[in-house]
Amino acid sequence: MSARAKTPSTQAVRVLRSAGVDFSDHFYAYEDRGGTRVSSEQLGVNEHQVVKTLVMEDERSQAFLVLMHGDCEVSVKELARLRGVKTVRPCTPETAQRHTGYLVGGTSPFGTRQPLPVYMERSILSLPRIHINGGRRGYLVGIDPREAVRLLQPVLVDVAV
Repeated sequence: MSARAKTPSTQAVRVLRSAGVDFSDHFYAYEDRGGTRVSSEQLGVNEHQVVKTLVMEDERSQAFLVLMHGDCEVSVKELARLRGVKTVRPCTPETAQRHTGYLVGGTSPFGTRQPLPVYMERSILSLPRIHINGGRRGYLVGIDPREAVRLLQPVLVDVAV
């Protein structure tokens, strides 16, 4: 059976396919709270190339996504300043699932339940290829970061710390 035949039928995969995005499948053994460290080690890729999808909200409970290198954190103060709000924080897992339709650990920026604003760390674009969640725990897709920009139309930011 080909790798393509084993591709899960997630909402993210359906979006990628319908948009004609060339992507590769990357499966790993999901570990609760393992994060990008676990996936990068198991897949043999640099953690900087694994892009995490963070579901955040501001003080008005307005949700949005942040795409960040796996080995970096987000400056919430800088992000709040860029959004023109006082504070931003990660959503609870329940709130994140309600907004995206994905379980935490399997959150993809593609095919979210609700359209959400997306902020993407600018330096992600300098990578030749990224690995980002494909809509299921233990499953990443490899894509050209320009395809993520084309589909998501993110605001490019410099908020990595």
